[in-house]
This record gives sequence, structure tokens and C-alpha cells, in this order.
Amino acid sequence: MQRKALSPPTRRAFEVSLSICAGALLLACKADPATSNSDASEGSASSTGSSAGTTGATGTPTGGDTEAAPPPLVGIADLHLHMFAEEAFGGGWFHGSHRGPGEEALAPCDGGDPGDHARLQDDLAPLLGVCENISPTELGKLVPLVAIIAAPGGGAAVSEYVSKIPGSDGDTGKHADRTHGWPELDGWPRWDVIAHQQVWEEQLHAAYEAGLRIEVMSAVSLDWLCRAIPPENLDRPECDEMADVRLQLQQAHEFVAQHDWAEIALTAADARRIVEEDRLAIVLSVEASHLMGDGDWRPQLAELYDLGVRTLQPVHQLNSRFAGAAPHNPIFHVAQFAENCHIDMDCGLTTAAVTLGFDVDKDCKNTLGLTADGKALITEMMDRGMLLDVAHMSEKGVGEVRDLAVARDHYPIYISHGHFREIMTKERQREEKTTPQWIVEVLRQTGGIMGLRTGHEEVNTYEPSAVDNSCHGSSRSFAQAYDFGRLGLKVPLALGSDLNGFIQQVRPRFGPDACSASFPTEAQCQARDEQTAGTPPLTTAFDEAGLGHIGLLPDLLADLDQLGSDTAALRHSADDFVRMWERAVGPRSGPASAVDDIDNSGITVLPVHAAREAEFPQECGDSYCAGALQTGAECRFDGECSSGSCAGAGACGKPRGACS
Repeated sequence: MQRKALSPPTRRAFEVSLSICAGALLLACKADPATSNSDASEGSASSTGSSAGTTGATGTPTGGDTEAAPPPLVGIADLHLHMFAEEAFGGGWFHGSHRGPGEEALAPCDGGDPGDHARLQDDLAPLLGVCENISPTELGKLVPLVAIIAAPGGGAAVSEYVSKIPGSDGDTGKHADRTHGWPELDGWPRWDVIAHQQVWEEQLHAAYEAGLRIEVMSAVSLDWLCRAIPPENLDRPECDEMADVRLQLQQAHEFVAQHDWAEIALTAADARRIVEEDRLAIVLSVEASHLMGDGDWRPQLAELYDLGVRTLQPVHQLNSRFAGAAPHNPIFHVAQFAENCHIDMDCGLTTAAVTLGFDVDKDCKNTLGLTADGKALITEMMDRGMLLDVAHMSEKGVGEVRDLAVARDHYPIYISHGHFREIMTKERQREEKTTPQWIVEVLRQTGGIMGLRTGHEEVNTYEPSAVDNSCHGSSRSFAQAYDFGRLGLKVPLALGSDLNGFIQQVRPRFGPDACSASFPTEAQCQARDEQTAGTPPLTTAFDEAGLGHIGLLPDLLADLDQLGSDTAALRHSADDFVRMWERAVGPRSGPASAVDDIDNSGITVLPVHAAREAEFPQECGDSYCAGALQTGAECRFDGECSSGSCAGAGACGKPRGACS
């Protein structure tokens, strides 16, 4: 495969850099933050560094010292990617590798039988913890999910449940129809995988070739999931999150040592130089629920810093020693309950009446903000010039980070991966993890950036968007959120893919999964209309696989372009990210921008599914999409077929027939 060659001076500088950095930590450049030539000048809020301020996609300064503002960079930034996640969760969850020839890295899997990945052990009851105030049986009556977990053989059921929560079907547990990897890649990767590799090195290179210039690589793990995996599938059965993290950081250094088109950025100046050299700047981050474990966290932060980490999340799925988490998926409520045995009746998130694990207020918001350690950590990160990522943090915690940042002349805060709350459906708006307008205002005022999740969900309609909201969960849905962010909230935007995360991606507009984020009848009609009268396909794997892997990230932007959205902000997001970093380490003079130009109007709230489904024709109490099926397709009713005839169908579609 063709690689971009470095100029001789650049290559010599790169080789010298590698030589200097080689050592016990496998090319992890060690530097005392108090004496490092590259970081000492950048690690203080009072520094007189060469650059500050932030810009939009046009390069227009929005705050700070702008007398010598460098020219804008061109390139896409993705602020959240788990490239080395095959080593997360004790190494026992993901199938596939980030490196090696395709026939090895993406080799077909066993489909869950016998099951070397993507499955949970049969007995999950120990994961519920031991609580004196309630037994698993009593708790199961209160929360049905707990009853499933506690039941004999519950692991098999939960293995399937994990895959289905966000709308996926069949990527975990037994998945015989998802085994086919290399070379056809028709089983995986695809938009809804959560247990198969999505960031193979050649796919990342393809994204780089198409314009990706900033990639925030996040080392990730969760010990609770690790302990749920059969021991025989684990490489590291001790389930130490930070051991997983260190291994992934080590792999990042090994990766750049082997690929001259990528380099780990240790400073804002590094990031700017690497992008200007037309290479990929990798920024290392950490996402763990038990960040820095027990003991004194300061030497552990110093170790992470020496390993090249320049940003991290103080909190992930569970409350940490540093901050409260923003609750979302019920499976993590159970994990939090296993640690504290807390049952909250003030607001229902786990069920309509109960929230497990988290102490929430009447609005279902976590009452825990920053802890004393958390405030000290944020202060230490600012002292070092590290970037403050508040993704997954409770709203109370974000407010307290804001106060600390404002006291430091509006030190920048960003979100590596998130959703705009106001554009989401009512059910998703209840999740604290969605980002409300006031937090977007914080990002703008401090000079931060929003990494917009390349999500799979249906969203409400943003009327100023040039893109029709007519294919739920696809690039059309992403366009609604993206256009709301750039036109209404006017916040600097990047991508927050979260590939190799525990989450699905943008769904396709074509094929069997097209437009499938709402309910089947509507999806069928939307897919029919997309096929017959919608914007044409790209004729790439993105058409039917959706955002299946990192190499398809440019295809998402290409699809947005042809749908009518303006992707200039995303194609210049590398510039916004680097300028945010420069603002963090340079002189600042108050807010980066005012927020009085925000316009959150123009959102049309979609009716609930039941109301929309009632508008479709029905037979025997079931809705159907009129004339959606072609000759030979399986059918229930005559009205479903374009021909008007469903031959061989029984009463009410039992048995089913075929369109004639």
C-alpha cells in the first residue's frame, strides 16, 4: 500500500526524535514537566507562549492573544477513538487486532460458539455485589434486569441483551451470521458492532489519506465488564483497568514507531507541526471508571504524563474518586449499585421509579460533582497544560470544572464525544450524558470544542438544516445534530466517533439496516423512499455498512456533502483543536467568545412512535408500509407488495407469503 513519504529533513528529525525517546517505556518520551523544554513553556496558565485564542473554521480569532495567530490548519479531527481496545477489559472482549495483515487482524471469528469473545460467563450473580439492605431476589423484583443477571445461566441472556440495548441485534453472545471478516468483511465491521475490531491500521491509514489529521486515542477499560467475561477468555484475569490502559498506551508508541505518517503530539506546537507536515497527530487520552486506582494519584498522573497522555476524562461510566458520572445505560446503573448498594427513589432511570447506584435529584441528575481529589486533579492538569475533557461527567461536576477554569482566565474545556440534548428525542434528553445548551456555552466561553458523536439514534428535526430528516439513525440524522451545532449553537465542532467503544455508529441509508432507528414500518417506508427518490448512494461500503470502521469516516463527510450539509467546519476541525490546545498553554485574556448569538429555535419535536405508527395503514392490528415490497419478497398482506398481491399468505400473514 502507498505511504506518504516524509521529506529527508523531516524524516531525519523524526528518527532523531525516536532515538531520543527510546528506552524502558517503549518510546514513551519522559519529561519532567517542571524542566521539559517543550512542555515547561506550555504548562502554565501564566506562560508567555507564542499562541493563544481560538478560531472558527474560517480562522477568525475569537479570543486571547491573536497578534501572531498562525494560518489555519486543514484537516479533520476525531476526538475519541479506542484503537487498541482489543486489550481493554482484560483482553477478553474484542475480536480482531489493530495491526497485521488483513487475513490475521480481521480473520473470521467463531460466532460465539464455542465463544472466545463477546460473551459473558454463565454466573453473573457475584457482579451484583453483597448488599446488607436487600437481597438479589428482592432487588430483582424491583428491577427486572437484575433478576436476569442473578438467574442461573443469566450470562447467556445478558450477552444478548448487551447487544440489543441501543438497537443492535446479534453482535454479542452467539452471532453465527457475524463471523465473516476478511476478506469480504460482510459480517463485520459494520455500524452496530461492539465486539469486533473497527480500527485496523490500514483503515486508519485510509482515513488519514482522506484528510484525518488529529486523532485522540483513548486507552479504555472497565473492570466490571472484565470480571463478567469467562476467565478462559481473559489475557489478564486480574482485571486491573490501569494495567489495560498502560498496555494500550505502550501500543500507541509502538504504532507510531512503525508508521512514519503518524506521530504522538506531546505539545500544542507538536500538533501544529505534525499537521503542517501533512501527517496524523495522535493525542493520547485515558477513559477509565477507576482512573488511577487506589493510593496517591499524583505520581500516577506523572506516570501517565510521561507515557505521553495529554488529556483524560476524570470519570467514565461510574462515579470515580474524582467526580460523579452522568448516568445513561441501565447496565452501568447495575455496575454502580454493585459498588455502593444505593437505591434511589427520587427519580427513575433504571426503571420508571428506581435509579440504581447513583444518588440523583428529582430531575434524575447525579448529585455528585467534583470530589476534593477531583478539584486537585483539574488544577494539576491545568498546571501541566493538559486538556480538560468533561465527557461522561455529571452536570454538577462540569459546573465545578467551569468555575476552576474561569478562575484561570477561562482555561479551555472540551467534550470529546457527546450529543446535543435539545435535538435528541425526549427519552434521550432525560439522560444526563446528553449535553445541554449551558454546557455548550461553557465550551464556547472557554475556547473549547465539541466532539459530536457519530451516533445511530433518531433525532428531532432541525428546520434550518438543508438535509431532510427522513432516514432515522443515518447520516441524515447526524446532519440534524451537526447543523444544529454549527448554525444554532455556533460551537466549534469535531467528530467524536468512539469507534471500538461500547456503542453503535451512524446507520446506513441503504440495505437491510437502512433508516432503522425508529420502528420497522417507518424504517421500511423511509428505506423505500431513500432508494427510489432519495440522494444516491456513494457506491462504497458506507452505503450498507454505515460507519462500520475508521476508514469510512471520510465517507460520512462525503455523504453529508451530497445531502446538502456544509462540512467545512469538520474539515477544518484540526485547526480548532490545535488552537484550543494553544489557548490552554498560552496567555489568555478572558472569555474566548460571547454566547449571545446562540439561537436554539427551529427544532420540530417528532411525535412519539405510537402516534406516527397510527398514520400507517393497518391490517389485523399490524401496521405496514404500502407497496414497499418487490416481487419475491416475503410479505404478510397484499397491500405491502408493489404488485398488490402477497401470494400464499395466510390469514393475518400467518404463514407469510411472497409478493407476486
